[in-house]
Amino acid sequence: MPTPIFYLIPGLGADERVFQNLQPRLLGQTIVLQWLTPEHDESIDHYAQRMAARIPLDQECWVVGVSFGGTIALEICRTRPQARAILISSIPDADSLPLLLRLIRTTNIYKLVPPPLLKLFPRAGQWYFGVKNGREYQVFKEILRDMEPVYTRWAIDRLLHWDSEGVGRCLQILGTEDRVFPPGPAPVDYLIQGGGHFMVLSHAEEISQIINELARDPKAVPNVHWD
Repeated sequence: MPTPIFYLIPGLGADERVFQNLQPRLLGQTIVLQWLTPEHDESIDHYAQRMAARIPLDQECWVVGVSFGGTIALEICRTRPQARAILISSIPDADSLPLLLRLIRTTNIYKLVPPPLLKLFPRAGQWYFGVKNGREYQVFKEILRDMEPVYTRWAIDRLLHWDSEGVGRCLQILGTEDRVFPPGPAPVDYLIQGGGHFMVLSHAEEISQIINELARDPKAVPNVHWD
């Protein structure tokens, strides 16, 4: 059996630091795809093609995306027929966008609030993203500090206006306490009890067990049926 290859995409504005607990637990080759600076008025599909430049066209692999990284993972898999998407704290299609984000999209309030503003209120962000005190909070503050405004504003707009029609199948791993993408009426492949939006750090062991089992044998994971 060939060694699994995992391409890891962090969440909006984040980097490889969010994978510090998960990456060492994955039984295979891991490659973190770093965010690129978006081109002027760049479409999400064109951006995903640039992100996928390191993935050979015919390579069998797993693209693991966290939050907005899950959206990009699904877009990458449109262009890489042998790639399969695994979403952590993310949504499988635009119809799954929660009510709060739909209201934000309708009112366009996100265009009036500069992304760096969140840096001034890290405790509010801690609550919303479900970040625990201690090391998790330190990592969260570091990520906030390093957020790039141009990319962040672009990513929020593309997420809110994502056209997911025709997007492929994925495995969704969601936390029961996720405030950003709370579990809704649609079925979820795996619900992590007590997991918040930052559970890629806090629940890395549980998440890695699911991913490793899936990579060994997709048929062994209950309720997951790939096309």
